Amino acid sequence: MAYGKTAKILGDTTTYQLSSDVKKYALRDTGFMETKGGKFQLERSLDPASPFKGFKLKVVVAADLGSFKMVTTTANGLKEVNIFKGKDAAANQEQLEYILADLLARNIIEKV
Repeated sequence: MAYGKTAKILGDTTTYQLSSDVKKYALRDTGFMETKGGKFQLERSLDPASPFKGFKLKVVVAADLGSFKMVTTTANGLKEVNIFKGKDAAANQEQLEYILADLLARNIIEKV
């Protein structure tokens, strides 16, 4: 999971880029937490029933707001997964689309 100008979630066809209008306060308002190194990190559960089970969406924005990375991971955050396959694919996709729509509406990310 390397930083880049664009990111694509494993199994998805849409590519996203960091908005040129992104601001630090907008990241904080959206739920991003600032790390000791100055990066901004967002972790959201894709399981609507429990925030501790299932898959997670992780978005990390570099301290200079010039690059980012975005992946879906297992519940412990250690392995990248394709949420578009499996028994709960529809529920996971719906939750992912909801989170991404919020980031799009707040000018954090944009579709390429």
